[in-house]
Amino acid sequence: MITISIDQQLKETAPNLVLGVVSAPVEVTKNSPPLWVEINKRIKEIESEITMASLYNVPQIKALRDAYKALGKDPGRYRGSQEALVRRILQGKGLYKINTIVDINNLVSLETLHSVGAYNVDNIKSPMIFRVGKPGESYKGIGKEVINIAELPLFADDAGPFGSPTSDSERAMITMDAKNIMIVIISFTGQDHLRGQLQRTANLLCDYAGAPRDKIETAIVE
Repeated sequence: MITISIDQQLKETAPNLVLGVVSAPVEVTKNSPPLWVEINKRIKEIESEITMASLYNVPQIKALRDAYKALGKDPGRYRGSQEALVRRILQGKGLYKINTIVDINNLVSLETLHSVGAYNVDNIKSPMIFRVGKPGESYKGIGKEVINIAELPLFADDAGPFGSPTSDSERAMITMDAKNIMIVIISFTGQDHLRGQLQRTANLLCDYAGAPRDKIETAIVE
């Protein structure tokens, strides 16, 4: 597993921040109908449990927004990815079908209500750090224009930043030829339920992405 650490400045700003990490070799496929049965079930639950009026009271979303504000980033302009997913559902737009890893990533995010990132490990160098974006830093987001990542929490390695709770870069994105992946649950609310969420993620990778159970690694980074 790639070595990951959290920068002290970010930890001081968000003292409850922890990362839940799952690494595994996988077989990426375009679509899994049984997986989408699970996703659609969760979509219906969200539609019945959350409204636009209550969205910002969801603890996981509120904690991320508060961290962004403390770092000087506008959470209304730079939304956490989990907030963006829930908003799409509440707006009746549904979710895109990308590939099994990205779809699993989105399901984990909808179940945990944390921002979750999926990365192609073969395009990342160890060690990596979760830190605050520096002035002038930016990258091209997946399906987006260039994103100003200054003051955002972000993942970086020796080659530079590649992911954030708002939007990831194209460098480490999951494509059909990805063989080794890492899914990171970004929790600004501490470790509550995190071990169970990591196990659930591992089970999804086994069931829908061909991950051998004995090759899956999990870790919690504080």
